[in-house]
Amino acid sequence: MNRIHIYADGSCMNINDESRAGWGIVIVHGDDGLGRGRGTISEEFYGLVQIDPGSDDWKGALLASNNTAELTALLEGLRWVNQYDGGEEITIRCDSMYAIEIAEGRWKAKANLELVDVVRAALSAARVGRGVELNHVRGHEGHRWNERADHLARSAAEGKKPKGLSFW
Repeated sequence: MNRIHIYADGSCMNINDESRAGWGIVIVHGDDGLGRGRGTISEEFYGLVQIDPGSDDWKGALLASNNTAELTALLEGLRWVNQYDGGEEITIRCDSMYAIEIAEGRWKAKANLELVDVVRAALSAARVGRGVELNHVRGHEGHRWNERADHLARSAAEGKKPKGLSFW
């Protein structure tokens, strides 16, 4: 049975003295995890980290930061897993050890506790009846699908439309 790889990344930047954080995820079928771009992207998603508790899209982030972006990207990957009805095992790869260790409960969060609780609950739900692994991938090292997730996250944070897949 093939494994699905999900690459999740976050990005934060200051634009006109305002912090904006974006997230991006890339779902890849047939990837070998080595970073050479094997496999095919079946879906990709990206957006801004919502920090307004009154918003319907708020997931618990209280500020736009790199950490909330990384956690939100991981959460969006887990939300995809929880809606997916296929039987494949899934690896979610992040370049943030912070997001992985917080999600796994090995590190204690000091801020954005509601977001952390939502991420941990989503990970727990994703693992019911399915093999779901979280793995670290080195960021900004030329890993094709991680670079794509980074591009999506950065584009969201900048308020720009990402380059098309043909660029990759």
